Amino acid sequence: MAEYDSEVTMVKEPSDIHLRSVDLNLLTVFDSVMQMQNITRAANSLGMSQPAVSNAVARLKVMFNDELFVRCGRGIQPTMRARQLFGPVRQALQLVQNELPGAEFEPFTSARVFSLSLCSPLDLRLGANIINHVKQIAPQLNLQIKSYINDNIEHQLRYQNVEFVIGYSHFESAEFRNIALFDDELVLAVAQEHPRMTDGVTRDQILTEQHAVVSLESFGSFSKPYYTDEFMQRAVIQQCTDLYSVLNMVSLTEMVAIAPAWLVRQQAASLKIKALPLWREESKATCYLSWHDSSERDKGHQWMKSVLAEAGAHK
Repeated sequence: MAEYDSEVTMVKEPSDIHLRSVDLNLLTVFDSVMQMQNITRAANSLGMSQPAVSNAVARLKVMFNDELFVRCGRGIQPTMRARQLFGPVRQALQLVQNELPGAEFEPFTSARVFSLSLCSPLDLRLGANIINHVKQIAPQLNLQIKSYINDNIEHQLRYQNVEFVIGYSHFESAEFRNIALFDDELVLAVAQEHPRMTDGVTRDQILTEQHAVVSLESFGSFSKPYYTDEFMQRAVIQQCTDLYSVLNMVSLTEMVAIAPAWLVRQQAASLKIKALPLWREESKATCYLSWHDSSERDKGHQWMKSVLAEAGAHK
C-alpha cells in the first residue's frame, strides 16, 4: 500500500489573498460618504480632514473598479455600483460593531441622533406622544422629526438620511420593512352647509363632486382604493399643499375630500365641516412604521424601532 504524506498544505484562495490586501477602514469612509453624499460633511462626521476622505474615496474607486461617486452641484451622487454596495457594506459594518466590547446600546446615557419622518397629519396626532415617550427613557437622545409629502422618501430611507417613517404608505420593495401600528377610519369631509352632501349621499353623487386632495402623487397613500381609474375619469380634482389646506378648501367651497375621521372631527367646529361615511364597507387606512433593512442589525436602531412602535400603538 502506498504511503501518503500526512502533512497538509494550506492553499490560499485568491479571494482570501485579495481581502488581506484591503484596508477595511475604507469601508467606514464609504458608509459615511454614502450617507452624507458630501465629502466635507463626511469628513466632519468621521473626524477626518477633507483631503484624507478624498484620498480614501480615490482608493475605494480603485478597490471596486468603479467611479462610485460623481459630482452633483455642491455634493456628490453615488453611481449604480455604489448603490448596490451600500446595503451589504452597511450591514457588515453593523455586524462587526455590534460584536465589539461595549457595543450594547444604553438609551439612558446615549446622545445619539435619530431621524424620523412623520407623515402629515400624523405629526399632529403622534409627534408630542413620541417626543415625550423618548425623553422619559432616553433624556440625552436627540430625535429629529420632520414631515414629508413627496416621493423622495424611499431614497432618504435607503441612504439613511431618514431612519424611520411613520405614515400611511406601505413600502413594497423587499429592501424595506413595515409593521402596522393602527388603522385610521376614513370619511368624506364636506362643509356643514353643503347644499347637496347629506348623510344619505351615494357613491355616484360623490363622483360628481369636485374633490380636494393633497397632490396627485401623494394623496393616494391612504385614499387610493377610492380614487380608481373610473373615479379619476369622472371626478374633478383640485390639488392643495397638505391636508389642513384641503380641509380649509372644503370649508370655504362646495368641494369634498377623503380624510382621516379624527382630523375631520378635530377641525369640525373651527372650520365648520362635517364627516360623512364613505361608500366602501372597510373605510380605513393603515398606519405603518417603516425602515430600510440595512439597519436591521444596529442595536440602537432596534431599540428605537421598538420605542416608536410602542408610542405609535398608544396613540
